[in-house]
Amino acid sequence: MSDTTASTTDHDWEDVDDVSWTLLDREELVDAYRAVVAPVMEADGLNPEQEKPTHSWLRDHNLRPLLYALREYHDRTFTEFWREDLGFDVEKSGYAWATDHDRTIEALESFLTSRRERKGLADSSIDTLRYRLNRYIRSYQSENESGDLVTPVARDSDTPPYEAVDACWAAFDRLHAELDGGQTKRRIHLAVSNWYAHLVRRKWAAVNPADGLDNEFDWSNGSDDDANTPCLSTDHVRSLYQAATDQEERLLVLALCAWGLRPNEVASLRARQFVLDVSDDEIPYIDFEERKNGPGEVSLLYGQDVLEDRLAAFADHDDWDGYLFPSPQGSGSPISRWTVWNRFTRLADRAGLPDEIDGVSPAPKMGRRFWYDAYSSSLDVVLRSLDEIATEQGSASADIVLQNYLSDSRARKLRREYMRDQLAAAFDADQ
Repeated sequence: MSDTTASTTDHDWEDVDDVSWTLLDREELVDAYRAVVAPVMEADGLNPEQEKPTHSWLRDHNLRPLLYALREYHDRTFTEFWREDLGFDVEKSGYAWATDHDRTIEALESFLTSRRERKGLADSSIDTLRYRLNRYIRSYQSENESGDLVTPVARDSDTPPYEAVDACWAAFDRLHAELDGGQTKRRIHLAVSNWYAHLVRRKWAAVNPADGLDNEFDWSNGSDDDANTPCLSTDHVRSLYQAATDQEERLLVLALCAWGLRPNEVASLRARQFVLDVSDDEIPYIDFEERKNGPGEVSLLYGQDVLEDRLAAFADHDDWDGYLFPSPQGSGSPISRWTVWNRFTRLADRAGLPDEIDGVSPAPKMGRRFWYDAYSSSLDVVLRSLDEIATEQGSASADIVLQNYLSDSRARKLRREYMRDQLAAAFDADQ
């Protein structure tokens, strides 16, 4: 091991379980990282100085407390810790593009470098651009069975321009089917179109196959965005849950309404995404490596018992592929987002939901809107409960108490408690 990864402290740390991460200051976190994390990375064949471990790798190696300590005690993301405290170069640590085609990766990095150096975009904006481009690349590769996105549009390409356009449009047809929000699709298209335009300006490409594609789709404001979707009421959710006749249908309602997932996220849920074995002061969660706005986690505040029953039902199936909603065709794949839609529609009909809710037929994304509405209501309840404290302390409002006097963890705990009450009111059949 190099000098930069050797332990520089007198602490008696032998492995990650010996470290009390939340008790360490910033310098001690650096020492602990080099003393116990770097050797584990090397044992896994990773270079501690050049490869930034993913959040999944950290969690798989019992290092979630490190992430928690950085977030709650040092107001640091892991990327910031990697760059500013460990002093490593994030750019040199690489990025897992959805293609291994060297020329395509070179073209992508050229575009991002130009945006950073010539447009002055911040690192967070570059990360967002990278994610949107990667989302397109993954769709392109799935549709066209090729990770080479540069050769078809190259100036000396043998590929006819119309075929390059067809390949690009096929990728967006797939994205259009997989994603819910029109705003998300527009933003991905803008990033992709700007990338191709950059290649045309650099004379790497002769054509921008994404040019004008937005005129082919209805991605107008509010056409299908979450913010304009009507909301299920508590009574609607209760009716849906009571109408569910089996474990799979109950889990479907929970995933949509209690966890606030999008239909495509529900369809592709896998057992490995659920992190249930957590410490007493943490909440079980669903881990999304890739999501609409990037990687993220969704807290499991309700319905864990139904989930565990579902996992137990598959435990003895040797051929189970891990999907909570496997395709009935037994193809080793999950159901589609359209199957989620159809199952929800049939369930809504059995549950006696109205033909229209605020002028719109019942749809699965209304469950996500219910979740947001319940969470917002929970925040209002927390603020009202703090009014008395604000009065006693002479503060102008409960918001000031929440922002300045309650720790983030305490405020989050209060919101979650009230959110559980909201969900219990919807899913408890005795209410």
